[in-house]
Amino acid sequence: MTQTPPPSQQPADVLPTPDRAGAPSAAAAVEPVATSARSSAPVPATPTPPSGHRPSIGRIPVVDVGPVLEAGRWPAKAVVGEAVEVTATVFREGHDAVAATAVLVAPDGSDHSWVRMDVVNKGLDTYRAELVADAVGTWGFRVEGWSDPYGTWRHDAAVKVEAGVDVELMLAEGAALLERAAARPDVPAHHRSVLGEAVAGLRDTHRQPADRLAAGLAPQVEAALAEHPVREFLSPSPVYPLVVQRERALVGSWYEFFPRSEGATYDEATGTWTSGTLRTAAERLPAIAAMGFDVVYLTPIHPIGTTHRKGRNNSLTTEPGDPGSPYAIGSEDGGHDAIHPELGTFDDFDFFVARARELGMEVALDVALQCSPDHPWVKEHPEWFTTRIDGTIAYAENPPKKYQDIYPLNFDNDPEGIYAEMRRMLQVWIDHGVTAFRVDNPHTKPLTFWERILGDIAERHPDVVFLSEAFTRPAMMHTLAKIGFHQSYTYFTWRNTKAELAEYLKEVSGPAAAYMRPSFWPTTHDILTPYMQHGGAAAFAIRAVLAATGSPTWGIYSGYELVENVPRPGVEEQIDNEKYEFKPRDWAAAEDLGIARLLGRLNQVRREHPALQRLRGLKVHRTSNDSILCFSRRVTASQSPTGQEDTVIVVVNTDPHNTRDAVVDLDLEAIGLASPQDEDAPVLAAHDLLSGAVYAWGAHPYVRLDPWAQCAHVISVRPL
Repeated sequence: MTQTPPPSQQPADVLPTPDRAGAPSAAAAVEPVATSARSSAPVPATPTPPSGHRPSIGRIPVVDVGPVLEAGRWPAKAVVGEAVEVTATVFREGHDAVAATAVLVAPDGSDHSWVRMDVVNKGLDTYRAELVADAVGTWGFRVEGWSDPYGTWRHDAAVKVEAGVDVELMLAEGAALLERAAARPDVPAHHRSVLGEAVAGLRDTHRQPADRLAAGLAPQVEAALAEHPVREFLSPSPVYPLVVQRERALVGSWYEFFPRSEGATYDEATGTWTSGTLRTAAERLPAIAAMGFDVVYLTPIHPIGTTHRKGRNNSLTTEPGDPGSPYAIGSEDGGHDAIHPELGTFDDFDFFVARARELGMEVALDVALQCSPDHPWVKEHPEWFTTRIDGTIAYAENPPKKYQDIYPLNFDNDPEGIYAEMRRMLQVWIDHGVTAFRVDNPHTKPLTFWERILGDIAERHPDVVFLSEAFTRPAMMHTLAKIGFHQSYTYFTWRNTKAELAEYLKEVSGPAAAYMRPSFWPTTHDILTPYMQHGGAAAFAIRAVLAATGSPTWGIYSGYELVENVPRPGVEEQIDNEKYEFKPRDWAAAEDLGIARLLGRLNQVRREHPALQRLRGLKVHRTSNDSILCFSRRVTASQSPTGQEDTVIVVVNTDPHNTRDAVVDLDLEAIGLASPQDEDAPVLAAHDLLSGAVYAWGAHPYVRLDPWAQCAHVISVRPL
């Protein structure tokens, strides 16, 4: 039960109060006070240690607190209304009972609410609880360990009274304890009455000892002391930081497209192209909204350089009319704070943003901190680039790949100048309604830069979300998340088998969920895996189901609806890559394939089911087939954004070429159901949210999945 702590309660055994980074502040240290928190009665005080020998641990030790990143160096993350699981190890010497409380600290430093923690592993002294913040901001939490005199008396009295040992002494001690508990000023009248009746019962010598003891152990007494416990030797942990962000930082469906391709036309007579514009791109927005997407993500819309411009399929030779890569940013028409003249003006961009908002979508913009050789920065700030020994500026390379049309920035020569310009540039787009940024290759820029700029924007514009496109080593990917990126692309794109997917789903929904929010993308404009190349339409359906149900945030690249899966020989990307050419599409043809309808249904299911809007609560279930993956997502009422319990089971055939069948071994406890006496008896009504069918499932249902006609069951669980 979460409660708001009375303002009069002060800890009895207080350690130094930590600052926001989690380090204790010597100035805030106070001496132990001989009063019990949430109790006005005296308790034994911890002796004041000699000067210079203050213990670093409380009278009731609290260790291994989580979620804590690098001892509080960076905050754990949550969104408004998300239940944060707080854990700790709490113990003491001897055999007296201990307990623990998790306290949520508001951005202003006051105690917002508290909840008594449950013991989840008595042998290891492990406690857990859930805290829920109700507003965006920089919050904190701490764990308080405390001696539980009622718990100690309850245990000892039950044993001794039954054995006839020290009976009157135990009953008298219980009466004195409850009398003291009732005398506290914060105890409400109805609880004071309950405790008073228990005291009278314990002292009633006309009753049998067992009946007197029962009065002190009555359920109503337990309930009163659960809400207002007697806490002695209160020992708080440091306050650890928790940043709380808006819902979109965790939950969203992204749709990526190149605005220049929407409305682009080709003149066969002259052999020239006319680019689409932001106005023609806006005509695509209703169809994107109809599929249920929340975020429209635009690749760079800035002027494109001509020096070393790449031709089709990354060719070094350009043909007349080749538009170049939008990632080769900058020309005489401007740089990162400008719009390509062929796309329109800022008025056109404002129109695009407004239209997206009318349709219930946000606009995300690609941020690629690199330049074409023609970017104004190259002339104005040559020190921002790396000059080689021969006097040339180094272009971007990722051997064996070469990007002759791009100069990477060198953040070491003038870090303050680069920071100021990047911060100004981002503000331009924020002022024009951009609420999310997809950051290209952030792992190739200094972490110090990102930590500073993300922190500044979070302070001034807490609604702005940053997605990290860092397909890189785990240490870098995870640290980018810790220092401030809201979301991250992941290795999901390359996890294809049942075993790979099961392992990865457990990984991203485990402890890393406290700071790294995965965004699942089956393909991108740069990535077309062999699985997608060779799996046909079935592969596109399977991966859409996995991405949409495997993570609260997912996305697709435009053309997914048309199963664009022809690779460029020798690389994991499409032939005729849209980065280097205009690519108008026949959207009417997508209706025949059915992928667009599947995308729409998946997004609708995500909106209707809170279990799919949270990262934690995932369980992988065993199946008898190595190609059939089963996992469930469950939220309790306290964890759900709607306040309603919800469970969804996903069963997917990961083989895009063959029909597969399996027996699924459901962990009924994990999905909130009790095991029946008859193991084969139906226990749930399995409503398939994709097909509409309803099945009566027991603990071991049989499934048969065709890779295209029905590649998956997405089941809403209802007990029979």
